[in-house]
Amino acid sequence: MLLTNARFATMQSGGAPYGALDDAALLIEAGRIAWLGPLSAAPRAAETADLGGRWVLPGLVDCHTHIVFGGNRAREFELRLEGATYEEVARAGGGILSTVKATRAASVDELVAQALPRLDHLLAEGVTTIEIKSGYGLELESEIRMLEAARRLADERDVEVQTSLLAAHAVPPEFKGRADAYVDIVVSQIIPAVRKAGLADAVDGFCEGIAFSPAQMRRVFEKARAVDLPVKLHAEQLSDLKGAVLAAGFGALSADHLEYVQEDGVRAMAAAGTVAVLLPGAFYTLREKQAPPVDLLRRHGVPIAIATDCNPGSSPVTSLLLVLNMAATLFRLTPEEALAGVTRNAARALGLEAEIGTLEVGKRADLAIFDIDHPAELAYRIGYNPLFASLREGRWRPC
Repeated sequence: MLLTNARFATMQSGGAPYGALDDAALLIEAGRIAWLGPLSAAPRAAETADLGGRWVLPGLVDCHTHIVFGGNRAREFELRLEGATYEEVARAGGGILSTVKATRAASVDELVAQALPRLDHLLAEGVTTIEIKSGYGLELESEIRMLEAARRLADERDVEVQTSLLAAHAVPPEFKGRADAYVDIVVSQIIPAVRKAGLADAVDGFCEGIAFSPAQMRRVFEKARAVDLPVKLHAEQLSDLKGAVLAAGFGALSADHLEYVQEDGVRAMAAAGTVAVLLPGAFYTLREKQAPPVDLLRRHGVPIAIATDCNPGSSPVTSLLLVLNMAATLFRLTPEEALAGVTRNAARALGLEAEIGTLEVGKRADLAIFDIDHPAELAYRIGYNPLFASLREGRWRPC
């Protein structure tokens, strides 16, 4: 199939802004991009689709989500706005433990049914690849159910799903005050079982004072490396525990949040090729004051990705287009940097840069077609979805 009469934001770096090609065409063969160039030189094809001058981008990538979970925490949101403190909400059974309780009680079918509406919102904006974490089970059986539900979503919808085992997300209630003992379970039981079942593409963790120490995360990462799983890390969201340095030392795909990362962490990430995944939805919802050091990341050449961080507590966001605006407005990314953050750099954060993230010959024909005059509109508008159509591996998807 030949796509004609279109403008292409290839998102390749080093050339025109957005890697833009005007008055161009793209040929799809066997689900991949077979040719891309000037319309005047386009090859013949069995089928032609005239796109009416619209913009074609790589399919969007949401590289950090927690969309599989049970229940919701809207009432807690209301209580906090009525004046309740986080501690009061937690003592009343709220916070992450309320999500753990609801998730543990849910079957795989129930988790899939609850996640599908969240996923559909993202797909309707041109998302073709999504990462989904576990981390609300905090026990072997529940973590496996979460990952099975995440895998099932790829059967229910035409989307690529990458899964991350986030068993080291929080200390479960039955291990209160015994974090090391829970890490023993993660290392000796959960990671091996999940690896044997083939349910995870990476291992993640939360390195923070309210979660796990660098020493504890090191044990998790050493086990991940032993079973040949790449790692990533929630790091420096609330304080600088040198989680980014730790993650980079293990060649992590990404370090995420990073509000408090210092120059040593940024240097380590740059040397390791670790992507910085910024999460403006959580920054906004938690009303944080310290933004990630974007200028420092730029100066050291660390690739910047952005994602929804869709989760029931700190980022109940199901719009990657809204996050583009948040990244520009709250973190001062340029619109081009923001778009690179949900295409080229997001693909790299998942280890998929050879397959997706830019429009290049040989890559998968995962495409998002927008009815816009300029790519900057995608970060400029708030609450507006200009998606015209999307394709996955060269197949038209329903909008």
